[in-house]
Amino acid sequence: MPNKIYPSPESALDGVLFDGMTIMSGGFGLSGNPESLIPAIRDAGVKDLTVISNNCGADGFGLWLLLNNGQIRKMISSYVGENKLFEQLYLDGKLELELNPQGTLAERIRAGGAGIPAFYTRTGVGTVVAEGKPVDEFDGELYVRETWLRADLTIIKAWRADPAGNLMFRRTARNFNPNMATAARLTIVEVEEIVPAGTFDPDCIHTPGIYVDRIIKSTINEKRIEKRTTRPRETD
Repeated sequence: MPNKIYPSPESALDGVLFDGMTIMSGGFGLSGNPESLIPAIRDAGVKDLTVISNNCGADGFGLWLLLNNGQIRKMISSYVGENKLFEQLYLDGKLELELNPQGTLAERIRAGGAGIPAFYTRTGVGTVVAEGKPVDEFDGELYVRETWLRADLTIIKAWRADPAGNLMFRRTARNFNPNMATAARLTIVEVEEIVPAGTFDPDCIHTPGIYVDRIIKSTINEKRIEKRTTRPRETD
């Protein structure tokens, strides 16, 4: 079995990055973000990136680091909120944006991993989402044709991995990560814990190791909360 475990984010990314590449980055808001790999990509200085991710981090954290450093040319996303830099760069015409309904984004990624080049959905018919895309009728309803998404590199975060690359995610941090692991030429995973082979019950594996090329142990595990709402505690 090849050794998939690397000692650091930088070593796992060695020989992988190039200008103009497409990167899938897992996470939903700040949950399940590859917190350790993103700063290493920033420090590598690679530029003109197309990044496929639900959003682009939040102010000062996550993919925001690449955006702030001028390394991202285009985002393929479903959510711009909570990131003032993302919003401003797009409005100023300095960042390309391909906006997707969230379910469509998830299905485009899944299709990329499954080898399905196109599919139809009712979502977005009659809106700007459908502009420039074929629209066909099935059983009296209009459907817009969407295409798969694939990448040169996927970076994701999981909870636990074994040496073969079998992964377990924790609760909502699973989000886009398992599908993204299947849809790139190379997948690098950072995990909170690396466990011995044979630890996992096969029925509890969320992503099989065949989809994972390189593994690192996370160097950053901040698990920030993107938006916190509180109210005063009621008194008797």
